[in-house]
Amino acid sequence: MKRMLIWVSAFSYGQISLLVSAQEAQAIENIKTNAVYEVGALFELGIQLSYLLLLLGLLGVGTFFVIRQVLVRRELDLSAKELQEQVRSGDASATELFELGAVMLRRKFYPAATKYLLQAIEKWDGDDQDLAQVYNALGVSYTRDGKLDKGIKQFETAVKVQPGYVTAWNNLGDAYEKKKDLKAALNAFEEVLLFDPNNKVARPRRDALKSRVEMYKGIPVKSKDR
Repeated sequence: MKRMLIWVSAFSYGQISLLVSAQEAQAIENIKTNAVYEVGALFELGIQLSYLLLLLGLLGVGTFFVIRQVLVRRELDLSAKELQEQVRSGDASATELFELGAVMLRRKFYPAATKYLLQAIEKWDGDDQDLAQVYNALGVSYTRDGKLDKGIKQFETAVKVQPGYVTAWNNLGDAYEKKKDLKAALNAFEEVLLFDPNNKVARPRRDALKSRVEMYKGIPVKSKDR
């Protein structure tokens, strides 16, 4: 009987131990599962926060550019208003007419820009090199208004007045390329590189045009180091 009781007690204790061990294992497994779930949840939360921060950053950049554009537009409007008052009073100088034409050009009012720039040229009494800038601006106004031939004429006048005016040469090359006169466009970009060998606008345009111009067939391509 004693042996029987001892055996029963041992068996019961073993069963209880197994049950406790199983419960402990299940608890540990649950803890591991919960830990994995929590790590996954934290990772997903981190991704969501990253997207949110990225979105806020993009919105901030967009808002900055919108505000900047509004401020620039307001500044241009105020400048135009002041200059127009001087023009109406008849006290506007050639330089002020040029400035008003430039403002209208930035506002994309091309007929008005052309009008004031022509008046500036007629009234000009300053340095010829500064006058070249007026011709260049007039050329830009004409070309943006779809009048390529008139624009080309103004760019050619600008580089004639100031031969080293690389901006006008670049504009001339661009206008000729739009007109499909590739040889003239190539020559204009070549002129830029004579004055500014590392010009970032003219160099790639010149290199792209070389393969398209018939006058270069059979002639070795010049070094790009020029």
